[in-house]
Amino acid sequence: MNEIVIVIITTFLAGLAMPAGAVLASVEKIESQWLEQEFRHGIIAFGGGALLSAVALILVPEGIKELEPLSASICFISGGLSFMLLDIFFKIINTSASQLAAMLSDFIPESIALGAAFTSQSNTAFLLAVLIALQNLPEGFNAYRELNQSAPYSSLKIILMFFVMSFLGPISGISGYLWLPNFPEIVAGIMLFASGGILYSIFQDIAPQVKLEKHWLPPMGAILGFVLGMIGFMLT
Repeated sequence: MNEIVIVIITTFLAGLAMPAGAVLASVEKIESQWLEQEFRHGIIAFGGGALLSAVALILVPEGIKELEPLSASICFISGGLSFMLLDIFFKIINTSASQLAAMLSDFIPESIALGAAFTSQSNTAFLLAVLIALQNLPEGFNAYRELNQSAPYSSLKIILMFFVMSFLGPISGISGYLWLPNFPEIVAGIMLFASGGILYSIFQDIAPQVKLEKHWLPPMGAILGFVLGMIGFMLT
């Protein structure tokens, strides 16, 4: 099969995990209120752990390979500042979508990296695609709940929006495959910019939602999410 077709298929399938997570969040209903609370907060923590693993194991290590410390720091800090300004903007217009922004900032640079990985005939590309999909599932779940609770959108509109966003995977993947292998510094800058934004979102929005009074299990979701990323990183 043509490599470009493989890039399109793998990045699109990874992106479909976003609407799949939204569908799960829309139908999720557990009879026990205690268990439902634990489950929801655990999923939020799992998504945070998966995002943290993407930053610590994929985006930052790959990004710093190609940049000097000063330029790497500028890209990373710029990402955090951009997400802070985006957060302030959403607050002004009374819409909370920071987890949606975090999901996309993770998905797009990883799809670019995935497309670039296929140019080197790397055996890690398919495992990276699986890792991206496994990250997108809880991120889609969390972003759906955030939008559903704060924005005037129906469940169907949010799910359809996430489905349309899945096409950003093939677009980013093809871009990485065709144009960016010869510009590793640009790819590195994108990864570090996204890392700064993701880290801001984890501590500003995701982590504060995890804690439940007199409950200690939900934070273990972050541990499991990070371990998931670590296993994927070690396998690649």
